[in-house]
Amino acid sequence: MPLESLPVDPYLDAIVRQLAERRALVVTAAPGAGKTTRVPPALVAAGPVILLQPRRVAARAIARRIAHERGWTIGREVGWHVRFDRQFTADTRLLVATEGVLTARLQQDPLLTGFRTIVIDEFHERSIHADLGLALARQAWLARDDLRLVVMSATLDARRVSQFLGDCPVVDVPGRSFPLEIGYRPDLVPEDAIVDLLPKTQNGALLVFLPGAPEIRRTAERLALKLTGRDVAVLPLHGGLDADEQDAALRPSAKPRVILATNLAETTLTVPDVVAVIDTGLHKVARYDAERAIDSLETERVSQDSADQRAGRAGRVRAGTAIRLWDARDRLRPHREPEIARVDLAPTVLDLIAWGGSPRTFAWFDAPPSWAIDAALDLLRRLHAIDAEGRLTTVGRSLQRLPLHPRLGRILLASHAAPEAARACALLSERHLVPPRRGATTCDLLAAVDREQALPPHVLGVAREIREAFRTATGQPPAARIDDESFRRAVLAAYPDRVARRRTPKGDRLVLASGTGAKLARESGVHDAEFLVAVDVIAGSAPGVEALVRLATRVEREWLTPTSSEVVHAIDAEGVVRATRIDHYEQLALGEHPMRIDPEAAATLVADGYLKRGPSEADRQTLSRIRFAGLAAHVTFDELVRRASVGARRLSDVHIDACLPADLARRLDKDAPAWLALPAARRARVAYPDDGRAVVAVKLQYVFGLSQTPRLGPRRTPVTFELLAPNGRPVQVTSDLASFWTTAYPELRKALKARYPKHEW
Repeated sequence: MPLESLPVDPYLDAIVRQLAERRALVVTAAPGAGKTTRVPPALVAAGPVILLQPRRVAARAIARRIAHERGWTIGREVGWHVRFDRQFTADTRLLVATEGVLTARLQQDPLLTGFRTIVIDEFHERSIHADLGLALARQAWLARDDLRLVVMSATLDARRVSQFLGDCPVVDVPGRSFPLEIGYRPDLVPEDAIVDLLPKTQNGALLVFLPGAPEIRRTAERLALKLTGRDVAVLPLHGGLDADEQDAALRPSAKPRVILATNLAETTLTVPDVVAVIDTGLHKVARYDAERAIDSLETERVSQDSADQRAGRAGRVRAGTAIRLWDARDRLRPHREPEIARVDLAPTVLDLIAWGGSPRTFAWFDAPPSWAIDAALDLLRRLHAIDAEGRLTTVGRSLQRLPLHPRLGRILLASHAAPEAARACALLSERHLVPPRRGATTCDLLAAVDREQALPPHVLGVAREIREAFRTATGQPPAARIDDESFRRAVLAAYPDRVARRRTPKGDRLVLASGTGAKLARESGVHDAEFLVAVDVIAGSAPGVEALVRLATRVEREWLTPTSSEVVHAIDAEGVVRATRIDHYEQLALGEHPMRIDPEAAATLVADGYLKRGPSEADRQTLSRIRFAGLAAHVTFDELVRRASVGARRLSDVHIDACLPADLARRLDKDAPAWLALPAARRARVAYPDDGRAVVAVKLQYVFGLSQTPRLGPRRTPVTFELLAPNGRPVQVTSDLASFWTTAYPELRKALKARYPKHEW
């Protein structure tokens, strides 16, 4: 039976010829040209071909399509190899594989000796596996003079790829499309747009692009109400479905079909009989915040080339219609952003190191940001996948052999692939929603996978594959089961950078190890843990909004090895210096321990505290004496305090008069004495107020016999006497005692004698 003619067919001879001559080729072809199903089979005559696809469902569908067109048998002439699913034999001439499979094969065989041709399809999607796959394939292509390399895409900067492959030829194939009517309806929600457009899609399928699986589920529920009584098949299509569920959406049907799809159906994957498209203009984009170690899946606007490809799906079998649910005046960015610029690079960097390369010097097609490489290397060190010099460890070699993110691989290794851990890894890797918890728990993840019957069959199947992968990677049998503590320790081993601490007991506010804030989701059952691991964290919904921790695992304080310690000196409420060693786990304080006080640190702390508080009354008097004596230019308060603080352990230990230089102390005692000698072996304290006086407050009887006023200081300032009655109240102020005795005292004496007859006057 002859093949249906496709636009790429007239170009196949030229493609075969130029590839034989130059060993590298770039093929650009518009959607519907048939490049994916026609070019790879045309190349198998020269030797086995591996065809790389971005998605598992697409790889299986393409293999089936090629087998149908060629009359080949799946598993013999054509087959597939995707994560946890393979259908091929030693006789397979065309292997359709996902991009990660190519990377894994290049680890085992850097020259890829089992294949003659590598075809990387849909490169315009710029998945991180495609970028790494192209760069590694190029190294094999440079080392093997018989290896051939083809890069294909619908929308692509062909010149850049051609330059990367030694200025290889470019073949541009036009597509086959029918008239396409594009309309804009920003006023409609998806289910209403479907109801409006469905009558125009008889004998064909309606393809609806939605951001992700939750939006598909909600739209299907609402649509079911609007289509009650109508014989319309509503089928989901996204990466979280198992193979049978995905295949159901790809099978033609005689009755009307509505396919609710993510961008999985945007390019390679062909949904048959599509005559109309509804596009929300949204998709989910993975982003990684290295500073907070948070992965996020954000809903963003698609690029213009993506929107054009989505619309083009409606014009491949006949004239079609595309409805865009946004305003026609909106301007989209022209091209997709490469994944390598925005996602967690830990798996990619681990693959590259295992291959024998350095992420900093490797010949990337587009080099990732340096901060992303730094973050990946830091995480791999913390997972013990690489050592301090960046070399692969035994743990790292095992992690690299597992078809899981290194974090999940670490759970598997730490748990010896116990069934509960394998189910947890399957649940997380397949991005399935965690079933609701029942009551309090020490670990949301363990609570979810403990109920095996509540998990989807697909997840359970992946868990079995994961356990078998552990056996292959380590040569050890999986464990039969795992207890609660060991499971939680395994989670900590996988997420050492995601430790968090509650701000208050039983509160929902957290501090992450990065020092940033987060909030524990209400659905988490981890209620009483002071320390926990934030397994699933999503970024805040708006700037300034804290991240949300949806899955948590309790960890014990003693499990956390401090990453740093510091000795802190501080003055307590009583003014006493205390020294404490504070242990930290990243930015989290783990505990405090009393330490021996460092004299130098204590002196600085006491001096700073004393200066901030201000001088004591005694020291204030000493400063007044210094000013009165004209010695302020010779010494500062700050200098005196710091000298007095040497050896001090508390603020009350500081006395600046005790640390005056000897010559200064002598001059101070001479010119501004603290005490004034009086008759009858008495003495009185001298005060030196800011007005420049020297003041002595003393009972009148104590100055009997002192006929002249003493003079102090370099200016010979007379002492001002505040003369007091026996009850301590002032009765006279004078700085001229000679005049006082002759003029004022006789009258004062009469009054005092009458009031205090028992005293001598």
